[in-house]
Parts: sequence; structure tokens; C-alpha cells
Amino acid sequence: MDTMTNLVSSLSVQARTWRWPQLGLNLLILLLWLWLYLPIFNYLQVIFQREDFRLNQIVLVAVLALIGLQMQREGIRPQPDAAPVPRRLPLALALGGSVAYLLVERFLDINMLAACLFGVASYGLLGLWLSPGRWRQGLPAMLLLIGVLPFGEHLQTFVGYPMRILTAELVRQGLTAVGVHSIGVDTILVFENGVSQVDLPCSGVKSLWTGMLFLLAATWVEARPLNRRWFLVLLLFIPLLFVANFARVAILVLVGQVMGWTLLAEMLHVPLGVLGFVVVCATAVLLWRVGDRRVENRDLPIVSQPITNDQSPISTHFSIFLIAAILVMIPLYTSRPQTGLTAVAPAWHFPAVLQVEPLPLKPDETEWLTRDGAATAERLRWQWGEVSGTMILITSQTWRAHHRPERCFEVYGLTLDSSQPHLVSPEFPLRLVTLGKGEQRQLYTAAYWFQSATRTTDDYGARIWADASLEREPWVLVSILFDGPVQPHDDEVRQLYLALHEAVDNYLK
Repeated sequence: MDTMTNLVSSLSVQARTWRWPQLGLNLLILLLWLWLYLPIFNYLQVIFQREDFRLNQIVLVAVLALIGLQMQREGIRPQPDAAPVPRRLPLALALGGSVAYLLVERFLDINMLAACLFGVASYGLLGLWLSPGRWRQGLPAMLLLIGVLPFGEHLQTFVGYPMRILTAELVRQGLTAVGVHSIGVDTILVFENGVSQVDLPCSGVKSLWTGMLFLLAATWVEARPLNRRWFLVLLLFIPLLFVANFARVAILVLVGQVMGWTLLAEMLHVPLGVLGFVVVCATAVLLWRVGDRRVENRDLPIVSQPITNDQSPISTHFSIFLIAAILVMIPLYTSRPQTGLTAVAPAWHFPAVLQVEPLPLKPDETEWLTRDGAATAERLRWQWGEVSGTMILITSQTWRAHHRPERCFEVYGLTLDSSQPHLVSPEFPLRLVTLGKGEQRQLYTAAYWFQSATRTTDDYGARIWADASLEREPWVLVSILFDGPVQPHDDEVRQLYLALHEAVDNYLK
């Protein structure tokens, strides 16, 4: 109670000396800045409320708590009436990042990239109130806050696919060198038992994201400068993480696939990943500390250096310039146009034994598919012999309109029990998903795949990378939800997969 009373008393005394005109200008700059970036807050609110990003939420709370603790320990108090100082690099970062944000929202509509630009531009704006030294020291903290965003999930999707291919090829070549010639890349990429599956969690990208957070946190806590030595450690740190992941996958394939010790492979799966990560992080710290010196000034870069109460005309004019610049950018904001669901629905030629009945899409589904540029989307109720369920077929030339159906199943209140690849034929992989509801497990089975005229894949990352081609081809996402659990190798279910695959293939060709 005494502490709160002292704080209120201190603020009251400080308020008497505030420069109220400058305080009003600063408040207006802040409000306009938040108005400019208002669309991104809906995205930030969603990701920091979802349970699957719980780790990101915990890290964010920890970083904010550490900032508050450091401010209290150092006796640092913000100066809300401080005048901004025109500095080239922070100003270029604030205005340049904002222009890039407007372009991303208009042409790309990638929320993660827009959120990163918001963080970078905001730190540039903050640099107009900070001394150059403090602003430079705060770069690791700023990067750490931006790194709290769910990069792991997106990096696994965009970067994980080529990393998985590279890892599988290196493992295959290594096994061939020691005389094991029966293991191919496809065999490494897809194991029906899922033990040594080189998939999204095993691509090394997740450990790369976690490792970068560790490196930034250690840089900030130990007050290390972002100098040439830091970047050399980073350049060594990333390949070491890849090597650690390669060694883990190679051991799992050797133990689980070559030797047939599946149980041992299951036991080694997590410990090998943790051990490799710890060894690489410890190596990075040792490389840091050999012959290196810490930054002398460990003050937290949150507030500016003490500023006198003299309000010069230059500071007033610069504040007005910032207000005018933001006011110009606010009306320039335009989101990417919604152009989806404009094509004629395909005439699917299903076999006579497959009975189908159209089901309407929900309004929010139609809105999402329209926004992301799906050409067509159809939901069908189907019956195939003794097996029944629902399915959705989404046709698009852009990966945006496709997604991982696991997300939709969770939105509908189902719980994800397992998700693993399954080979219907050598050229036809799909993803088998087991779903439950509440405390009940394995109530439903789902399956999905992405199909074009030239290939079929169960990998969302492969679907995204297909759009890197100069000539994009149409793809169809086939997502099936059975009315109950089914056996993966049931012949009737297999014939259903083949019939749907052939119908889609006939349409695409």
C-alpha cells in the first residue's frame, strides 16, 4: 500500500513538470500509429488466444516481465513528454517499414510479414525518443519480441519441405555409403508406422526457431553486442542445428527402419532431439565467451536519456511532421481484393457406386475461400458401400485457398489424436488423421491430399512450393471426414480413395 502511495505521489510531482503541449503531440502520434496498424491487431489477438500457440504466449509474458523487472531494478521511468529527435536510421525504419506494410497488405496479405513490419517500424519510431546507444542495445530485445510470433509453424511450412528433402537425401546417401541400398528418399519421407517420419516436426525448422530465440535471449541477457563475432556465431549456429537434426534422423532411420527396432526408435525420438539442441546451444555459448567482452552499459533500452524541459521549435515541427506522415499513410491502406469462388463448379464424374449429395458451405467458410482466392469449393455428403461421410473439394491455382484440414477439424470442436502419412499406391500418398471429441478418442477418421495433373502429395509445404513454378497449375484439395473410425488398409476404403483420385485426375487433365 505504501509503495502504491509513493508511486502515485511521485507521478503527481512529475506531472507538474510535464510539458503538456509536447505530451499532447506524443499522444496524438501514438494514437495515429495504432490506427494505421489497427488491422494487424485482429491477427495478433487471434494467435495469442489460441491454445496451439501457448508456448508463444508464455515466452511473450516472460519477455514482458523481464523488461518490467529491469526497468524497476534500474529505477528507469518513462518520460511521456519527451520530444522526438530526428535521426536518420530510426526514421527510415519507421517510415520505410510502414510503406512496406501498406504494400504487403495490398498485394500479399501475409499476416505474419505484416506483424513483423509492425514490430520493426514501431521500434524505429521508438528510436526517435531514444539515444542512439540505447536504441542499438535494444535491438536484441526488439528481435526477441518479434520472434515470439509463431514463426515455427510458418517456417515449418515454407522452409521445412526443402529441408526435409535435403535431410532425407543426405541420410539415403549416408546409408548407401555404408552398404544399405534398400532405403530410398520416399521410404525415409513416408513411414507408415510414423516412428521415423521426416515430417514437419522433424524438419529441424522448429529447433531452428527455438534456437534463434535462445540466441537472441542470451544476447540480451548477457548484453552481447550485435557485432561481427555475433554474426559469425550465428553462421555456425544454424548449420550445427541442421547437422544435429540430420544425425537424429539418421539414427532413427538406422534403428527403426534398417534394424527393425521400432520400439527403441520411439524411445530415442525425443531424447535425441533434446540432446542435439542442448549441445548446439552450449557450443554457441562457449564460442561467444572465448576472448569476448560484454557490453559495458546494461541499461534496458526502454526510455530515452534525460531530456531538459526546453521545448524547441525544431522538436515541435518534427512532431507535426510525424503526425502529417502518418495521416498521409492511413487513407492509403487497402487490403488485398477478394476474388475467389468466381469459376464454374467442376462437373465431377464419380463412379455410379459413389452416391453424393451437395451440402452448402457455411457463411464464414465462403468468406474465407473468397478472400483467399479459391476458384471453386464444394462440400458433398457421400455414401460408398458400407462407408459414409462428408468431403470438401477446393480447386485453386494459389496455395492461399488451401490449408491443413486439421485446423478446420479443431475449429469444429474435434480433437486431433494423430496425423500421419499413408501410401495408397507408390504415387498416391495421403494424410490419415484420427479425431476425437472431448474425452472420447479415435471417434472419427479423416483423410486428405493435394492433387494436380502431374503429382499428388499429402504435404502442405510441397503444395506451397509448387506455386514457385513460373507456370502455375490448378490444384485440388480433397478432404474427407468419415462418419466413424476406419482401418487404414481396409480394401473398401482404399477403393474409395482411388475412385476419388481418378475423378479429380480426369477433371484436371
